[in-house]
Amino acid sequence: MNTASPSAPRPQPLLRSAYRVFRPIGTRWSDNDIYGHVNNVVYYSWFDTAVNAHLIEQGALDIHTGPVIGLVIETQCNYFAPLAFPQTVWAGLRVAHLGSSSVRYEVGLFAEGDDLAAACGHFVHVYVDRETRRPVPLPATLKHTLETLR
Repeated sequence: MNTASPSAPRPQPLLRSAYRVFRPIGTRWSDNDIYGHVNNVVYYSWFDTAVNAHLIEQGALDIHTGPVIGLVIETQCNYFAPLAFPQTVWAGLRVAHLGSSSVRYEVGLFAEGDDLAAACGHFVHVYVDRETRRPVPLPATLKHTLETLR
């Protein structure tokens, strides 16, 4: 059953200029599927890698011993052009929404040298206490880092 509204606009790829920071991601031989392009599930791994690597590098997230961790509660991706090994993919990051304990990241994936995204997606993290898994306010350092991505 198709639940999409007939009047809903068709998703469009975004330009590099829509994103605040970028990081390269090297494709691997195993990323390609039988059809000769990167399999769709790999894109979600790239989203997670790009966001978390940025937060770790900025000192905003300690994945091993920090009291707060981010749990993914929603993901989505639109695909516009194929990517394949051996390409370098550039992940553009931005924050679309910043709540008291949650954040919506938007990620654009670009082939080397392309200004138009091959894929655009998002995911939502809810930040929780590592032990109780209950939502907590964003720590100041994390919030500051996220604000720079808006």
